[in-house]
Amino acid sequence: MDDEQRIRELVTRWAAAVHAGDLETVLADHSREIVMFDVPPPYQGVRGIDAYRDTWPPFFEWQSHGASFEITSLEITAGAGVAYAHALLRCGMPQDFAADPENRLRLTLGLVKEEGRWVVRHEHHSFPVR
Repeated sequence: MDDEQRIRELVTRWAAAVHAGDLETVLADHSREIVMFDVPPPYQGVRGIDAYRDTWPPFFEWQSHGASFEITSLEITAGAGVAYAHALLRCGMPQDFAADPENRLRLTLGLVKEEGRWVVRHEHHSFPVR
C-alpha cells in the first residue's frame, strides 16, 4: 500500500468515526501537537490533542439528532514526510440539505510522518459564506 492509500484510509476511517461518535478513533491518527481551525469558536483555533478532544462531544451531541457527516470528494498529495488532503463533506441536518442541497463542509488536513506513520498535524473545517 502506498502513502496516498494509507492517508485515504486514515481520512475515511476518521470520517466514519466522526459520524459514529467514536471519539477514540477520531483522535487515533492525530498528532499531540494538532492545530485545528473549526467552524464554531474559538476563532483562534485549538492547539494540542486535549483541546482537540474537547471539541468533539458537542458536535457528537448535535449530530445525534440526525445530521450527516460523509465525504463526497477527497484528494491527497503525499511527499516523503509531509502530505495534505482536501475534501468536501455533506455535513448537516436533512432540513439544511433541503434548503441548500449543494452546501458542503470544506476540510483541509496537513499530515506528517511520525515514527513511520501518518498523523494529522493540522485540520481546518469551513463552510462557504452564502
